[in-house]
Amino acid sequence: QKVRDAGGSMVIHTFGAYYGLTISWILYRPKLSKSLNGSVYHSDVFAMIGTLFLWMFWPSFNSAIADHGDGQHRAAINTYLALAASVLTAFAISSLSARKGKLDMVHIQNATLAGGVAMGTAAEFMISPYGSLIVGFICGIISTFGYLVITPFMEKYLKIQDTCGIHNLHAMPGVLGGVVGAITAATASESVYGHEGLVNTFDFKEKYAERTPATQGGFQAAGLCVALAFGIVGGAIVGFILRLPCCWGDPSDENCFDDEVYWEVPEDEESILPILEYNSHMVGKNTDMMSESNFTVEQS
Repeated sequence: QKVRDAGGSMVIHTFGAYYGLTISWILYRPKLSKSLNGSVYHSDVFAMIGTLFLWMFWPSFNSAIADHGDGQHRAAINTYLALAASVLTAFAISSLSARKGKLDMVHIQNATLAGGVAMGTAAEFMISPYGSLIVGFICGIISTFGYLVITPFMEKYLKIQDTCGIHNLHAMPGVLGGVVGAITAATASESVYGHEGLVNTFDFKEKYAERTPATQGGFQAAGLCVALAFGIVGGAIVGFILRLPCCWGDPSDENCFDDEVYWEVPEDEESILPILEYNSHMVGKNTDMMSESNFTVEQS
């Protein structure tokens, strides 16, 4: 029914997050050991590179299928503003939540992107710059707060194991994005968009030509509810299928969080030493050509 969601706040983030969370709830393991549920320093550094690329190119994702012209320009600008606000808020709350004021890598990797998630629906609308900043500010708060409080609460009391924190980066910002999109659409007016702008932004053409912004806002809210319903119901169906003992061989609790069950890994990772050989190119050459500047650094 012509629900606008160019950046997928509802159909991608909200649906996908609650789909996965529902499956996690059904497959909950009360005796699961958390000793392997973590990351190492170099993995966090590489993951941070991914965060930087996502941050830079998220505006292109939100604006890709928006209305060409003004709609795409607004989508890119609004997304950047929301991302900037969520970055500042995430850094501030992460630092304030630590005893020594240090930053948590998980917060920075994820909560800094929450503004882009929430701006997916309303990015092409006339939400105004301060509106985008407010959305990003709220997302930075709820996402970082989610990692600090909500994720442990969900695991302890709701029996939902959220390994990667999708509830904090995708679910809550996605729902917020759907709500913001519905409100922004309902309050749209021809005096702000202009007649042509209003028609192009919300696609009020052909059989939708008589639709009003208020009606569009209602359809936007309905679209959010549909995304939630499909995610939860679909996740429940798949979760119960995965629980069937006749079809799937589940790993034991001891093997969870261990890549060796499904992937080839080195037999003894500790025996693989990181070696930097500057003079490897000198192999086979006259040893007189080698000088003290050629070095080999080995970690023992």
